[in-house]
Amino acid sequence: MLNGRIRIAALLATLLAAIAAPALAQTVETIDKGALTIAFTGDMPGTGYQDGKMVGYDGEILQRISDAAKLKVKPALMEWSGTIASVQARRVDVMAGTMGWTEQRSKIMTLSDPIHYFKNGITQTEKNNWSKLKDLEGKKVGTITGFSFIPELRKISGLTLALYDTSDAAVRDLLAGRIDAVIGDPPVMQYAISRNPQWHIKFNAFTDQSPDFPLLTGLGQVVFGLSKDNPELVKAVNAEIAKLWQSCELRNIGKTYGLVQDVWFVPVGQNLRAGVDRPADWKLPSCKPSA
Repeated sequence: MLNGRIRIAALLATLLAAIAAPALAQTVETIDKGALTIAFTGDMPGTGYQDGKMVGYDGEILQRISDAAKLKVKPALMEWSGTIASVQARRVDVMAGTMGWTEQRSKIMTLSDPIHYFKNGITQTEKNNWSKLKDLEGKKVGTITGFSFIPELRKISGLTLALYDTSDAAVRDLLAGRIDAVIGDPPVMQYAISRNPQWHIKFNAFTDQSPDFPLLTGLGQVVFGLSKDNPELVKAVNAEIAKLWQSCELRNIGKTYGLVQDVWFVPVGQNLRAGVDRPADWKLPSCKPSA
């Protein structure tokens, strides 16, 4: 009788697990049933859509999240200016595209756990090895119109600032010798460098941690944006991100897009989210430095 009861208990446990699994998947509600609608800009290395799947660093992670939740991806390509508004209006489930965490954004959306970190830095020719603010003193430096750290660049002694509409234009002038360095979007710079070794340029993250230059030298977190009205989806997204951190699979994804340095995966700097949109004792996830 005892063995019979054990067999019956085991059978019941198997049946319950089979019933519970789809029920759990159904707890994640989306705008279009069975689909995850993603707002993205198509700017690489962050996001793209190819052959029915999301690509790019951010895109690959969202594809894995969709697969884990048994949801189809529904792409919503749009300009950056429309992505946040689309989340707020519940026209999309999630937005992506190398978006940095800010306290202001955390007030209007739920921001996911970080998918990688970044520090701003200096794109330069290989003959130089600049990594500090003082290295830019007296130099002619290019950056992109509208970037938030421009006022900080103007504070650097003797620096002459050249503004560009696109990263491509700034890099062209660097290659031509018309400027000495570019301070651009770190993932975009690293991706372009990895795809064009013939340029003989490199990116060094700032090693400074100056309170007088918080935007240039502080720790940035790339996140996804979701509606505050869908906590179950947020939970599912963060659960999958946690798995990728734990396995360090994020490093393997990063290699595809030129994000290979430890700066992308090991947080160095102040944790600005603790006590803001995370508990006061919340710790930043990390993948150990590469050997």
